[in-house]
Amino acid sequence: MTNRKNWCCALSVGPQVINSQSLAALAEAGIHEIELSSGRLPPFEGEFNFVGRAREHAALAKAAGVNISSIHLPFAPFAELDPAHRDAEVRKKLIEVQKNLILAAADAGIGIGVIHPSGEPYTEEERPERLAIACETIAALTEIAAGAGMTIALENLPRTCLCRTSDEMLYFLDRIPALRACFDTNHALTEDNVHFIRAVGDKIVTLHVSDYDFVDEKHWVPGEGQNNWPAILAALEEAGYQGRFLYESKLPENGYAGLRANYDALMA
Repeated sequence: MTNRKNWCCALSVGPQVINSQSLAALAEAGIHEIELSSGRLPPFEGEFNFVGRAREHAALAKAAGVNISSIHLPFAPFAELDPAHRDAEVRKKLIEVQKNLILAAADAGIGIGVIHPSGEPYTEEERPERLAIACETIAALTEIAAGAGMTIALENLPRTCLCRTSDEMLYFLDRIPALRACFDTNHALTEDNVHFIRAVGDKIVTLHVSDYDFVDEKHWVPGEGQNNWPAILAALEEAGYQGRFLYESKLPENGYAGLRANYDALMA
């Protein structure tokens, strides 16, 4: 049993936020933990050059009073970055790309790497094969990360993606001892969120917090959708959750301050 008031307010941001002005605005709003995220690889490359400048970016954030405590590894395009891809050569290149990001992040003191288990769409008939393929890929990346002192957190996903249920999440967690879970509160479309939390339990080490309509992911601010937040928060406490309350949602009209106000209301 844990206390939600110990979960710090955190936010998923893109590389464009890693500048002195934006970081200072985050800290001023009371958001001192961030996840660096990009669905596609290019924003991590170019001038930003995460692999070459990870320490520099982390130091810039720290100087503003913000800690980059996780990185969301790129997952698109699926033709190149799908852990469940049937082509072994594609998976080999994916592992090399993600390995470089993981090692750079670990070297910069970033403790968690969030990863998607798959792309989509998948048919029901191919799911067992795709699960087995993805498990092998995720196991390889988890081993690389563990060797560098980083935890890989596998994210639950919606629609036909892998890990759309707690049973599929447990398929990976049962086979990869060092692997942990990232629970996204707006991805479950066939299973109640509270049931997912209770099934996965203390393997959840980080969150992606947002709200939705139970039809598809929306990334709304909590309270704008159908989630039962008192029940979700209570279930996380009962599961012993000790991580961050990390928003992966659209910003309200009043920006970071509005998100912090939403957090304060939920924690109260």
